[in-house]
Amino acid sequence: MSGAPRRVVLHTLEDLLAIPEHERFHEIIDGELVRKAMPSAKHGHAQTSTTQLLRPFNRRPGGKGGPGGWWFASETEVELSPEQLYRPDVCGWRRERLPELPTEAPVRVRPDWVCEILSPSNAGNDTVKKLRSYHRHEIPHYWIIDPMAETLTVHRFTEGGYLLVLAAERGERVRAEPFDAIVLQVGVLFGDDEDEDE
Repeated sequence: MSGAPRRVVLHTLEDLLAIPEHERFHEIIDGELVRKAMPSAKHGHAQTSTTQLLRPFNRRPGGKGGPGGWWFASETEVELSPEQLYRPDVCGWRRERLPELPTEAPVRVRPDWVCEILSPSNAGNDTVKKLRSYHRHEIPHYWIIDPMAETLTVHRFTEGGYLLVLAAERGERVRAEPFDAIVLQVGVLFGDDEDEDE
């Protein structure tokens, strides 16, 4: 048995781009090329429902139909550093920081909000590795949606680590940072119909 240290190969953007685009469902996490889990129907529904619930924000500020002020994107490659290149399930930028959506890929402007939806096969990436990385890169707000447990957790950036500001489950109505201008019906993420009066 050799006592020589194992050589760690760090993957780069070039390694990621070498994968044919139609097969490129990968991320670089701590320098390792990792394939994202194939989404279940519950995962896909939660992802679509998140963007639908936040539609009042997905417009210019002060416009008709909601508070506005945000851009949202789904499964967009975001490079935080050479060894951290992710495809968040959903992420958003405040329009005051990002007047136009970038045309290049990957996006190199830090999001103001990231939402990851857990899959059983790679939940540790979202709840440990990415949580640490998002904090290190000062992402102001990080949501984690768990379709199996039917929960939403909301984290706010602080210097010492993310602060858990909300833990909610199906059946609750909440004001979730940074979108606390409206009440969100958590169950809609997991298949409930949105109440008519919401």
